[in-house]
Amino acid sequence: MNAYADMAKSLKLPTGAFIDGQFVAALSGATFETRNPYTGDLIATLPACGAADVDAAVAAARRAHEAGVWSDLHPSERKAVLCRLADLIMAHAEALAVMESVDAGKPIADCLELDIPETANAIRWHGEAQDKLYDQIAPTAPDALALVVREPLGVVGAVLPWNFPLLMMAWKIGPALATGNSVVVKPAEQTSLTALRLAELALEAGVPPGVLNVITGMGPDAGEPLGRHMDVDAITFTGSTEVGRKFLEYAAQSNLKEVCLEMGGKSAAVVLSDAKNIAEIAETQAAAIFWNMGENCTANSRIIAHKDVYDELVAELAKQVADWPVGDPLDPATRQGPLVSAEHFAKVSGLVDSGKAQGAQVVAGGEGAGGLLFKPTIFAGVTPGMDIYEQEIFGPVVGVTRAESDEEAIALANQTQYGLAATLYTASIAKAHRYARKLKAGTVGVNTYSEGEISTPFGGFKSSGFGGRDNGIHAHEQYTELKTIWLDLSE
Repeated sequence: MNAYADMAKSLKLPTGAFIDGQFVAALSGATFETRNPYTGDLIATLPACGAADVDAAVAAARRAHEAGVWSDLHPSERKAVLCRLADLIMAHAEALAVMESVDAGKPIADCLELDIPETANAIRWHGEAQDKLYDQIAPTAPDALALVVREPLGVVGAVLPWNFPLLMMAWKIGPALATGNSVVVKPAEQTSLTALRLAELALEAGVPPGVLNVITGMGPDAGEPLGRHMDVDAITFTGSTEVGRKFLEYAAQSNLKEVCLEMGGKSAAVVLSDAKNIAEIAETQAAAIFWNMGENCTANSRIIAHKDVYDELVAELAKQVADWPVGDPLDPATRQGPLVSAEHFAKVSGLVDSGKAQGAQVVAGGEGAGGLLFKPTIFAGVTPGMDIYEQEIFGPVVGVTRAESDEEAIALANQTQYGLAATLYTASIAKAHRYARKLKAGTVGVNTYSEGEISTPFGGFKSSGFGGRDNGIHAHEQYTELKTIWLDLSE
């Protein structure tokens, strides 16, 4: 047994929702179980919050906001607190990484090297940015002064996915807190533990009680009441397009709250006729789809390859997964752990079976590897109309499609309802510029798979996004109201 497995046994796990600075049970007393997706063992029993608990969390957030204990602080004071929170995250990095790995099935190496450091970086970056932003003065006649200012919205609801629990929480609360809002977080029921721990660390860092709250439970019981709440000023959501549409409906049916949605994807990697070093491209694309078990909305689950490079690329991809380490997520050598739940395993398996039935060729994998593990799977001969071409699989499955020309490759890449991310491989700088602009996606990586970084806005076109962006200064804008103050200077 390794050190991380030993640490997992001794973790102090939260057992309550976090409302107004303390852990509490659901008002109904209801609970639900969260289980380790690798072993199936019970990890913790958490409150199954309902509408009454949402009311309590929103009320605490509103009281804190109106009292000004956070919203009225100088931006540099909020910055200092958020930087302390980032420091605390890194001070507890190993314990947070183990908690995330056990709860979500994520490889411990990814948690330690990516998720935890990037979580701290997101919190710190947004905190550091806030006291460097200026409001504006509009041009007017000399007898007037027009101030254009931004003010915090008030109470922000954040509904999180289960694939990157801590990092997605940081993407939401970083800019929302930096701009002076209070926040109520609803984590995915599959992965609630690190959200609760982060809220506890925020209190320790100096975030006042009531400013950051976490309610646990099921989507219909806790997420929907948050989306419909008349005293929530904005909802930010990351998850499926199906659920994202519901939050638009909730906003329309309640108080027309601001809505920012980052939703599904069916991202394409386009390999043009002049692409070089196909083996290196295959290595990059294997990571792009099999990283985090393919449970990633930007995962390049479609590869559109020009006919001149198609056969070589398929062969090189197969080499990449020949010895891909699949297994215990607490083993540092593991690159791919279990899928998050039995329900999700069944969905991925069903789509793989449909690919086989519809005539795609299995080049590697195509089946489970015990428990909720699923082998890295490569399909060749994938064509438009197949389920694995059209639908978001959200698992370790990639389909390769042949294009007769570069222009057809771009057209095929855009043949989707989604538009979150894309990747383009070419040796021509002219093609790189021209085709990157033609790809209908919020982020386009050229000669690399990339989501950008914390300084670049992240979100999608079409059914992949609505209402704003995560990351970058652009994220601050969606958590503020724009106000004009007109001063009459005439005497």
